[in-house]
Amino acid sequence: LTGAQDGSVRMFEWTRPQQLVCFQQAGNARVTRMYFNSQGNKCGVADGEGFLSIWQVNQTTSNPKPYLNWQCHSKTTSDFAFITSSSLVATSGQSNDNRNVCLWDTLVSSANSLIHAFTCHDHGATVLQYAPKHQLLISGGRKGYICIFDIRQRQILYTFHAHESAVKALALDTSEDYFVTGSAE
Repeated sequence: LTGAQDGSVRMFEWTRPQQLVCFQQAGNARVTRMYFNSQGNKCGVADGEGFLSIWQVNQTTSNPKPYLNWQCHSKTTSDFAFITSSSLVATSGQSNDNRNVCLWDTLVSSANSLIHAFTCHDHGATVLQYAPKHQLLISGGRKGYICIFDIRQRQILYTFHAHESAVKALALDTSEDYFVTGSAE
């Protein structure tokens, strides 16, 4: 799966030189993050205008439409994570009201899809990592802060200053004992 500054999103197969599907043509907002869900049957794309789009992967048309296209943040959606069986999605980004980390239910109408919004990360959240064993979300922000959220209780557990500049990367070890942060510095 490839995404570009011009907003195009294409899927390729290792053994074929041509694309299998063009999910999104050039001329859209820049792609900020893309993932497949754990089952491999859906892919999601976040963009610089605050939208999250999700497609079924097993499309037979050359230009399929997303089955979900939501504006999750008013300025940008920088990252997202599929939670559980992909019906729950977490997003990070920047919104005018500082609700910069959100939980969404993909099975209900877009008017009722926001489950919870966390007010955190002045100037926006840049990255997000889901820890399924502990049911936690870890987010990094533009000002170098890390927040850890309990998604069952829908509350912030910890906030600490990790870097002097924007957090650009988060990684979690498979046993979920440790996580690592990387910054713009």
